Amino acid sequence: MKVDFNEDGHGSAVLLIHSTVAGNKQWRKLIEYLSPHYQVIAPNLFGYGSSPKWSKKRDQTLSDHVDLLKGFFERNESISIVGHSFGGSVAMMAAKEYPEKIEKLVLIEPNPFYLLKNHSDPGSYQEVLNIRDIIKANAFKETWGQAAKQFADYWNGSGAWTKMDELRREKFAEALKPNFHEFDCVINETTSLEEWRDILPQNTHILFSEQTVNSIRKIVTIFEETMPNWIFHSYSEGTHMAPLTHPNIVNPIIHKILTEI
Repeated sequence: MKVDFNEDGHGSAVLLIHSTVAGNKQWRKLIEYLSPHYQVIAPNLFGYGSSPKWSKKRDQTLSDHVDLLKGFFERNESISIVGHSFGGSVAMMAAKEYPEKIEKLVLIEPNPFYLLKNHSDPGSYQEVLNIRDIIKANAFKETWGQAAKQFADYWNGSGAWTKMDELRREKFAEALKPNFHEFDCVINETTSLEEWRDILPQNTHILFSEQTVNSIRKIVTIFEETMPNWIFHSYSEGTHMAPLTHPNIVNPIIHKILTEI
């Protein structure tokens, strides 16, 4: 499989894994920030840019995305990963499958929603299932605009959809289509918290907004309670999409983490 990606800079390799809808263009400002010091690689996951769409007749998994990205791990002796939201979950699996390669692991509000099922209150897990069901139902009816409205208002804040012009809405709805399969990855995963604790870097970093959605805050709390050596960074501005809306806050934190010895 040929993955679509952007690459810039020289130095130690840093792999940036994007969130749902955004594609690798979400990293434009971070690439500018890091490329004077690092070799920055920003791939597009399945269904984004010119990367292949998911075509197999089975549920997609996080490991499938890691397989799409395997060339970056094979060609680098060591690599740091920054992943946001769904990209954070893919980053976790990549670090699990290539533990000897990982220099730094930076997770910005990762979304391994399956952890909510057994380790949180039922409401936060049901909240996620409701969004998934909306995506699935509207995909089958090909009414992606309705799905996009619910998705945008959940992740970007109430009223986000109404603030978009018609062209932006059309692009957003089209970019949402890979999420039909992405939800399978983060709902059906089975890796236990104990496995994550044992295999991921002891100095894994979690970034999160104090204004983020309930489901993500619950996931962060789970990690805070079970990963004693992880390092947590919170910021008061922005929401789940802070890497795009507040790069002036998020990007310096990432740069500092990468430069720490």
